[in-house]
Amino acid sequence: MKTKAVRLYGKNDLRLEEFELPTIKEDEILARIVSDSICMSSYKAAIQGADHKRVPDDVDKNPVIIGHEFCGEIIEVGKKWQHKFKKGSKFSIQPALNLESNPYAAPGYSFTYIGGAATYIIIPSEVMEKNCLLNYNGEAYFYGSLSEPMSCIVGAFHASYHTMPGSYVHEMGIKEGGNMAILAGVGPMGLGAIDYAIHRERKPGLLIVTDIDEARLKRAASIHTVEEAQKNGVVLKYVNTAGMDFDSVVEHLISLTGGKGYDDVFVFAPVKAVVEQGDKILGKDGCLNFFAGPTNPKFAAEMSFYNVHYNSTHVVGTSGGNTDDMIESLEMMEKGLINPAAMVTHIGGLDSVVETTLKLPEIPGGKKLIYTNIRMELTAISDFEEKGKTQPLFAGLAEIVKRNNGLWSAEAEKYLLAHAEPI
Repeated sequence: MKTKAVRLYGKNDLRLEEFELPTIKEDEILARIVSDSICMSSYKAAIQGADHKRVPDDVDKNPVIIGHEFCGEIIEVGKKWQHKFKKGSKFSIQPALNLESNPYAAPGYSFTYIGGAATYIIIPSEVMEKNCLLNYNGEAYFYGSLSEPMSCIVGAFHASYHTMPGSYVHEMGIKEGGNMAILAGVGPMGLGAIDYAIHRERKPGLLIVTDIDEARLKRAASIHTVEEAQKNGVVLKYVNTAGMDFDSVVEHLISLTGGKGYDDVFVFAPVKAVVEQGDKILGKDGCLNFFAGPTNPKFAAEMSFYNVHYNSTHVVGTSGGNTDDMIESLEMMEKGLINPAAMVTHIGGLDSVVETTLKLPEIPGGKKLIYTNIRMELTAISDFEEKGKTQPLFAGLAEIVKRNNGLWSAEAEKYLLAHAEPI
């Protein structure tokens, strides 16, 4: 079977190609990809090439398919896995395989025949052996794609921890009913974190979300409203820190807790001042989770070791979720408890992947969602209405998006797949 896929050959060398897939072995699965969202990690792999820890040294001779946030349909199941997986089932994948032989190996970075930026793929036995091929029962494919970034958020909430005086046992997870701050928190991942914080079972009592972009703050507040949070027992406040000096930000944020400080602080931007503000606003036994992934290996920030010693403040860092986190995110989406559609700001086809990936930091907005079996230039959802004046496809999409509070939806996905040009 032929597939079309975007493959990485080296630094800044991505190519959309058509090539033949081999016949699957009895321990492999053939699948069709429907959606794949582009992650900043794919950009990092594309610009670093073989220098990236997950990319093979011989990628110039044996290129890999990029993309690791994908969802699709199983086409054929090898004999070994027919008891567990069925033709026609939807699936998602946890890319963090954690193989003993190569702990960095992951779909979308390291394999010849599996990655999200493709029409068809072969899922190798390692994925099933590690229980990383996950059945997905939701209506829309794009939710399956977003389960991977959502699992990173879920994992961060589980990785934060707290202590008890006189005990050396850490209590994992955020403090229930406590004070939480999400700093630089209205980007795509921040929106997912707000959604998860107010709809999960173990919630904060107070949730403060900061940013310096008023337009993004207003969009966040229209999607995850103060009223919705209140219904779920969470006091939610959005704070614009633009124009405030460092000390004023710290003073204001602490005042919102009545002087107590925060039990859990999540830092969603690799900015020195933001990290240091996060440290300054921690209360006793406060946990700072450095969620943002810096590209500079020398990135550093100061923290108060006085508070580490006397107030038991502490820091954790997470860079992904595990399989349980991904299952949790899939189940919450299937039940309608969370809606990560707010993360998505752009839609495109497979032919837009190369340029989008290589220019990802320059493109504003949130997640860039790719439908791999269609041809379509990357387009901001906010531009659908204007494009719809001359193109019927976008006119139809604009109407659907408008009915869904400006968000991508299962209805929009179904319409796009029925009317877009196949690749």
